[in-house]
Amino acid sequence: MASDDIKPHTGGTEPDYRFTLANERTFLAWLRTALGLLAGGVAVHQLVPASATAGAVLAGLCVVLAAALAATAYPRWRRVQIAMRAGEPLPRSLMIVALTGGLLALTVAAAVLLVVS
Repeated sequence: MASDDIKPHTGGTEPDYRFTLANERTFLAWLRTALGLLAGGVAVHQLVPASATAGAVLAGLCVVLAAALAATAYPRWRRVQIAMRAGEPLPRSLMIVALTGGLLALTVAAAVLLVVS
């Protein structure tokens, strides 16, 4: 292995650029999802009457889930990049479970909002 292959800030070797770009696309997809949830939360807050408690809950869930995704997107990208450089298995992410649960909660809150109004 040539000394040019080692990056001092992360160790290991430079992964195939296709995997690095795929990791970056995944990172950007997490951010787009967070942005969409944030926009949805703002829209619900603006469009649902203030008296609807379910609307406030729905908007709050959207914003909290968006913040969680945005906060964990970069650390996940970094862990995957380091694992690829080290030739290790990719780390698991609990955010997939959290996102699934959050979207289920959003769906239930939206159904309650539709039934109540």
